[in-house]
Amino acid sequence: MPLVTTSDGVRIACQLRGEGPVLVLLAGQSNSHHWWDGVRGDFHAARSTLTLDYRGTGDSDAPDEPYSTRQFAGDVIAVLDALDIGCADVYGTSMGGRVAQKLAAHHPGRVRALVLGCTSPGGRYGVERSGDVSRSLADTDPAAAQRALAALMYTPDWLATHPGPHRTMGDPAMPAHARRRHLAASRRHDAWEELPGIRARTLVLHGSDDLLNPAANAPLLANRIPGARMLLLPGARHAYFEEFRTVASPLVLDFLKEAAV
Repeated sequence: MPLVTTSDGVRIACQLRGEGPVLVLLAGQSNSHHWWDGVRGDFHAARSTLTLDYRGTGDSDAPDEPYSTRQFAGDVIAVLDALDIGCADVYGTSMGGRVAQKLAAHHPGRVRALVLGCTSPGGRYGVERSGDVSRSLADTDPAAAQRALAALMYTPDWLATHPGPHRTMGDPAMPAHARRRHLAASRRHDAWEELPGIRARTLVLHGSDDLLNPAANAPLLANRIPGARMLLLPGARHAYFEEFRTVASPLVLDFLKEAAV
């Protein structure tokens, strides 16, 4: 697993698999590249996939200092540079979608096509989760908080047949300080003023029943990014990309194929 050193001296672990044009996969908050384990193979018939462990997760360094989505985007650029990848397609989900917004806005020459999944523009225009949802995630009983998170990620029917452990529930080895830094980075994200400057062809995907990152954020992004297309997946929750993979992954591949023309 290669380690790439960023300009501020942080080592970032990255994972390049498969053959073909590169698709960068960006995970959700407080998760390593394992977020994608259940679905990254869906793309390997046509693509190679590049993941990384955000600073604070997986095998990357975890400095106890402020993080930001723009900084995470800079780490992606450091990885692309180290691997001599000039331009790539980018698929970011949840906080990874926030990072992808910053990546496309600040490094337009490096992003060919962009897929934003279950994410938000942040700032004063982003639609926040309800107070009830936030309280359920902050339950002082860790097991109850995990059950609440699982119910926000997946439908009851899926959980009944997929008891876990789930790859999308956070990096279990992540230091407590890094969890706090990730949460703060995600909360501080605000790309509203930058979104109209995104030039990459963009697809916005969202589960219609997503309460963790409300589906009302999808049209905000799609209407703000020039020429963006939006698709809602009926009945899907936050981890639509895994539970509804047989629908979502082909949608992404079809979009990327279109964008390449």
